[in-house]
Amino acid sequence: MDKKIEQGQVPASGGSLAGKAFRNPYLRYILFGVVIALLPLLAKSGIMPSSFLVNLGGVLIYSIVALGLNLLLGYSGLISLGTAGFMGLGAYLSGYLSDAVGLPFLLTVLIAIMAAAVIGVLVGFVSLRVAGIYLAIATLCVSEILRKTFEELDQFTGGFSGLTAGYPTIFGIQLSREATFVLLTVALVLVMMLTHNLVNGQMGRALHAMRGSEVAAQAMGIYLLKYRLIVFAIASAYAGLGGALYMHFIKFSYPAVWILTLSLNILAVVVIGGLRSIYGTVIGALIVFAVPDLLLKRIPVVGKIDGIAYIFTGVLIILVVMFYPSGVVGIPRDIKRLFKWLTGRKEKKGGADNG
Repeated sequence: MDKKIEQGQVPASGGSLAGKAFRNPYLRYILFGVVIALLPLLAKSGIMPSSFLVNLGGVLIYSIVALGLNLLLGYSGLISLGTAGFMGLGAYLSGYLSDAVGLPFLLTVLIAIMAAAVIGVLVGFVSLRVAGIYLAIATLCVSEILRKTFEELDQFTGGFSGLTAGYPTIFGIQLSREATFVLLTVALVLVMMLTHNLVNGQMGRALHAMRGSEVAAQAMGIYLLKYRLIVFAIASAYAGLGGALYMHFIKFSYPAVWILTLSLNILAVVVIGGLRSIYGTVIGALIVFAVPDLLLKRIPVVGKIDGIAYIFTGVLIILVVMFYPSGVVGIPRDIKRLFKWLTGRKEKKGGADNG
């Protein structure tokens, strides 16, 4: 019965109704989103500084983007260093179309997603000819081409001066910063659910087989071209969505944001949080993008060190690779196992004494 519970198979009888409901992954995602969406109330009441809300909003945005990279790297074994470029594409498209052209926010987001997905498909074709470090370099080149385009097309992007936008307007309602934060939460929960469906369905099994051995996957009848194009399109679409949300939450964008450092930080999110882990990706984004600003920079001596965020991320990656290659998401599980082991050992000692 324990094995069935671990696999998500709830027994027909026994257990509380709440316990059975909580085993539903979609309900857990919704509850997670509800908790996150309550954070603006803490900011309004003064319990949490309002500046924290901006940092945490960035965490939500980067979590969406990192979920796409995790799908690409963790499940299919493909690498990309072009994430920042796709984010920038989504940001500039959504910002320009909503501000200069006057298109509705939701339509601009859809266009940003589709444009990023189309370029992602083209990169997917490239992935059939190159792999490993060469694929990483190819995606980096695509990102640099996009960044250079952002600099040169100053009539659309504002060039080095950047492009500004306002908080989104949905169905004629102008959202505030707090309402936009809730919108980011809704988007993250929907992306988490979509990713859960993808990795636990036929596509997830195909990607896992590709990651293990492409030759074996082809022998089982898996069409590599199809799934490579799909996974690159989805990962790029996530990045485009994240860029569009970034544009309307941070409210500005300039080419220097969409550089290799951002792509590497998103890669660090996946490595630190945990490959093939949805919640681990969110935890990784919190560690990489929020902890340095919210905690480290507030420490009297340490916070004054230039580049403390990069030092922290680098050291953490080394520690995770050495001791927790599955990511920090596995730490609570190991603590629970240690607690059970210690409890069991104490019970055995007690039993021996009584005997």
